[in-house]
Amino acid sequence: MQKNNNPVIAIGIDAGEPSLLEKWISQGYLKNLASLREKGIYGRLENFDDSNVETAWTTFGTGCSPQKTGFWAHMGFREGTYQFETRAAYDFKEFPPFYALGEGYRVASFDVPQVRLTDKIKGLQVGGWGAHSPQIPTSSLPESLYQELVDKHGACPSLHNDYSVCLDIKSTLKVADRLMVGIPRQSAICQDLLQRENWDLFLTVFNTPHAGGHLMWQLSQPDHPLYEQLRPKVSEDPYLKLFQAMDKAIGEILTKAPENANIVIFSAHGMGPATIDVPSFVVLPEFLYRFSFPGKYALVHGDISKPLPPPITKMKWNYWERHLWGEKYDPNPIRSFLRRETPTRIFNIIEPWIDATDKSGLTSVFQLRRQGETVVPWNTAQWYKPLWPSMKAFALPSFAEGYVRINLKGREPQGIVDPSEYHQLCDELSEKLYALKDARKGIPMVKKIVRPRKDPSERNPKLPDPDLIVVWQDDYATDVIDSPDYGRFGPVIPYRGGSHRAEGFILACGPEVDTGVDLSGAHVLDLPPTILALMEAPIHEHLEGKPLPLVKNKSLNELL
Repeated sequence: MQKNNNPVIAIGIDAGEPSLLEKWISQGYLKNLASLREKGIYGRLENFDDSNVETAWTTFGTGCSPQKTGFWAHMGFREGTYQFETRAAYDFKEFPPFYALGEGYRVASFDVPQVRLTDKIKGLQVGGWGAHSPQIPTSSLPESLYQELVDKHGACPSLHNDYSVCLDIKSTLKVADRLMVGIPRQSAICQDLLQRENWDLFLTVFNTPHAGGHLMWQLSQPDHPLYEQLRPKVSEDPYLKLFQAMDKAIGEILTKAPENANIVIFSAHGMGPATIDVPSFVVLPEFLYRFSFPGKYALVHGDISKPLPPPITKMKWNYWERHLWGEKYDPNPIRSFLRRETPTRIFNIIEPWIDATDKSGLTSVFQLRRQGETVVPWNTAQWYKPLWPSMKAFALPSFAEGYVRINLKGREPQGIVDPSEYHQLCDELSEKLYALKDARKGIPMVKKIVRPRKDPSERNPKLPDPDLIVVWQDDYATDVIDSPDYGRFGPVIPYRGGSHRAEGFILACGPEVDTGVDLSGAHVLDLPPTILALMEAPIHEHLEGKPLPLVKNKSLNELL
């Protein structure tokens, strides 16, 4: 293709929920995005509903599905052991970033999450400035650029400092303040970089909706079950305030864009009330414990014969895992009382003695930290790890869907499930998981269960670690779950206010953008080839998507 003179300015809105964006645009809150939509084209983008949480930015960066890259999560199970490890971002060795175009194109990328820097891009790159869960080290090419930008415009105060338990409103609002400081700094940096050169592609991503959605959905959106109780405790909607600041920043950045630029605003996935944390973090590990050890309970044991307790709406202790460990089932009432009621200062002293006398087999988060465990020790699936060799199946720690690993003979070092029993066990577990219901609404908890392996002997390294991927319902943020086989789980203290949804969006305008086309059925995989088509750059053969039909006067054959 012959390169044209119309550059592309692509601005990502990380976890920008399309339904929320549409509502706030229609209500007049986001004036710059509204203006862009009026003169451009807008559509929603599908993503994988069983793997979008951890892989959305890898899917965008490579233009490939998890099945093709083999990248499913930023943490992973080390086969041949019972160990879990941090993998961080995809290495991009087999499939480089789609905008790695070599000498012929000048590209500037700033703070794209979970995409490693590469010498195959000619221009400027900065990673790990302020992205939520960046999964890459803070770095830049050229190496001096990062410090130059920080010295001139400031660091991002929310980098690795944008977490809070959703019930801890004081801490949540402190995070909101840090995010608000970062937004104008990112705007200033992007304006600076935009004016340094005539870029073929300028790419940046705003982290704000991602961190803000996790922490503030319950303070912003009425579809969260805690909204009515928590919203009156804040003077304004902190999530909307972040969006308005980001909308202003986008407007500022675009004032420095060339007049002939094609503008692409996009998100690779969305956000909604937190429907993943309780079932994936807490209930699934405990469900598999009760499955493997009938008649026993470890955590969040509730009496299904009694009326439902109300949801937990207050933080008794200042961190989530302390609350959860306090709910550990213990036949010894003294140990149980001390876990649940002892002030933190005293608890930290007596906890090693309490748990040393407990015979359940679980390892507390406190013990894991003393042992130097650095891979999500707060995630309750890790607490069951000493028991994995004696369980038929166990839950892998996850930030996303539920991950079930079969303890298979010949694959796991102490496997107890014969390969001939593999499919029968998967069937049994699936049947019992499908029977789980939210205890307050009576709705089924499981939307679908994906089986990545057709045969237990499969060792394809591109397959995900779990043998079952449990996709939970995403209509209601549950806190208590009932099983006809294993009783009640919860109520569980909530962790985050929001969790991810599969849909993203694209909003585009400019001289090469046709506003009169239909974008229905568009997928996140279509974003990379669409951006390349607007640049009139080569479209790599390995990209799985196709350019959206919004590029003016070009047939699909011409684009490819």
